[in-house]
Amino acid sequence: MARTATIVRKTSESSVELSLNLDGTGKTDIDTSVPFYNHMMTALGKHSLIDLTIKAHGDTDIDVHHTVEDIAIVFGEALKQALGDKRGIRRFADATVPLDEALAKAVVDISGRPYCVCSGEPAGYEFCMMGGHFTGSLVRHVMESIALHAGICLHMQVLAGRDPHHIAEAEFKALARALRFAVEPDPRIEGLIPSTKGSL
Repeated sequence: MARTATIVRKTSESSVELSLNLDGTGKTDIDTSVPFYNHMMTALGKHSLIDLTIKAHGDTDIDVHHTVEDIAIVFGEALKQALGDKRGIRRFADATVPLDEALAKAVVDISGRPYCVCSGEPAGYEFCMMGGHFTGSLVRHVMESIALHAGICLHMQVLAGRDPHHIAEAEFKALARALRFAVEPDPRIEGLIPSTKGSL
């Protein structure tokens, strides 16, 4: 059965059309209308091996916050939809990813229980502006929105870093690699749900 999803979300603040395929090769076609976010979501698709198409625009003349947030919400919803009952997946995964001086670790549990913990970002990171529009605070907000709407537990830890671009990119790539392995089918439990409760 194809593990795919397509979701359209339209509000007075943004319009988002997103499609994904969990069993892809990392092919992406990303236009979020926020250049730095394009870069981050392209990296997320590429390194998770999730085929990802995003077409979005919004009230970026006011602030990019609404558009960035709504894309993260839709990505989380699409991830949850494509996973279905989560039968046969590995469920747990972690990844530690460097980018020059930056180092980020993501730990994921496809649990059905949304939770997000972000730690280790250097003081002042939330105020840093990347690409002229994207603040460091949005990275955490994206992680929280994905976790909440996908129904996953995500721990994101910045272990080292100085350059805000490098830190953000390491975080997105760490999430990508953790998702790649967490959503992957486990041949040892084919057809089974990886939970003692029998459901996720």
